Amino acid sequence: MKLIKGDEVKIVKGKDKGKKGKIEKIFSKKDLILIPGINEYKRHIKARTQNEKSQIITITKPLHTENVALLCPKCKKQTRVGYKIESSKGGDKKVRICRKCNKEI
Repeated sequence: MKLIKGDEVKIVKGKDKGKKGKIEKIFSKKDLILIPGINEYKRHIKARTQNEKSQIITITKPLHTENVALLCPKCKKQTRVGYKIESSKGGDKKVRICRKCNKEI
């Protein structure tokens, strides 16, 4: 997966199109990501006992990775992720790069 926890992303599709946020959690097997404050739904919970109150809570549901685009921290543009292999004394290292400005993410 090309996105990691803490990346700044922009929503490209769906009801929250145009909003920005940071990735909080990644579900890599299902290609889903969780962004706080994005893709929120209301859930009605009925009281289970007489002393308890019924309530409406807000749940943040995960988004599919297809619906978001990475924002480059350097050029602040919506971009795709590329990879570059850097060789150093300790060995080769795979690094993510911005496809627009070619700088390391």
